[in-house]
Amino acid sequence: MIQLEKRPTPSKFWTWTTPVLAVALTMIAGGLMFALLGKNPFLAIKTIFYDPILGEFAFYYRGQLLVKAGPLILIAVGLAMGFKAGIWNIGAEGQYIMGAIVGAGVGLAFYPSDSPLILPAMILAGAIGGLLWAMIPAILKVKFSTNEILVSLLLVYVAEQIQAAMALGLLRNPDATGFPGSRNLAQWDASANLELIAGTGMHLGVVAALIAVIFAYILLSRHLMGFHIQLAGQSPKAARFGGVNPTRLVIFCMAISGALAGLAGLFEVTGPAGQISINFNSGYGFTAIIVAFLGRLHPIGILLAGLLMALTYIGGEAAQATLGIPAAAIQAFQGMLLFFLLGVDVLSNYRIRFLRKGVA
Repeated sequence: MIQLEKRPTPSKFWTWTTPVLAVALTMIAGGLMFALLGKNPFLAIKTIFYDPILGEFAFYYRGQLLVKAGPLILIAVGLAMGFKAGIWNIGAEGQYIMGAIVGAGVGLAFYPSDSPLILPAMILAGAIGGLLWAMIPAILKVKFSTNEILVSLLLVYVAEQIQAAMALGLLRNPDATGFPGSRNLAQWDASANLELIAGTGMHLGVVAALIAVIFAYILLSRHLMGFHIQLAGQSPKAARFGGVNPTRLVIFCMAISGALAGLAGLFEVTGPAGQISINFNSGYGFTAIIVAFLGRLHPIGILLAGLLMALTYIGGEAAQATLGIPAAAIQAFQGMLLFFLLGVDVLSNYRIRFLRKGVA
């Protein structure tokens, strides 16, 4: 018989080995899924993981890899701050949407001006938009002890309705005759300056993601607030005795995660998406949860996990185009990462014992 025996302390070896094991299991299960769909599993895995990095069009794909990874890393870094402290912001997708709406709204208000001050104003507005949206569940939690998981998640659907209303109303392009949406922000200088390397699509959001990783690493390893965050997550009682202010901690963590999600939305709407539309949101806020846990809530781990998840996006799109794999299968493949990570993560806290039936 199999018995799980709780470890005295979490195993550091398994803590960092389980993400690698989860990726390997995802490849195996994903290969079986592709085979059941009538596709060559080895070719599918090669298309997803190998071709974007070392394939024929790798130069183009590498730029796109960073573009996809940027928002995932930005959002995941912010979420990890709260998760470490036991504060569960599940509504980053809504904060991402609101950051994009507010940031784009500031830029469109000055259209067609090409003042160099517009871009910084848009970036600041995007961060504030996400931050203010995150403050709703934060304030409700500290004032009325509401569950931040439910409130932040439900606010995602409110943000989606606001997004649709803006695309159809206040922010709609007055010169458009086709599908509803705002002006294309990439067609005028304030947003076109976001591209760092011409032709690759790489924008300031990639730089912002790297800065966020460095900031989070310094905060968690060198700053008193970082110590409070980790202490609150590991031992809430010890944190209270240690003088940690729970109200300030909730506000801080929710503010950071909301601001970073808002920045991700702003960089996306001024970069790859180009405009506010009905279907602007792409699920980055939810995917970033997988990235945060795959990276073990550590800034460097999140950086690597973000690149890996972005690789599944880029490679998945290539597999859809060249092999005819359904988009739903690619989404299931991405979901397997979190499923297997949560499944094998039990090894971090428990030992597996094999006992004879009589002994058990």
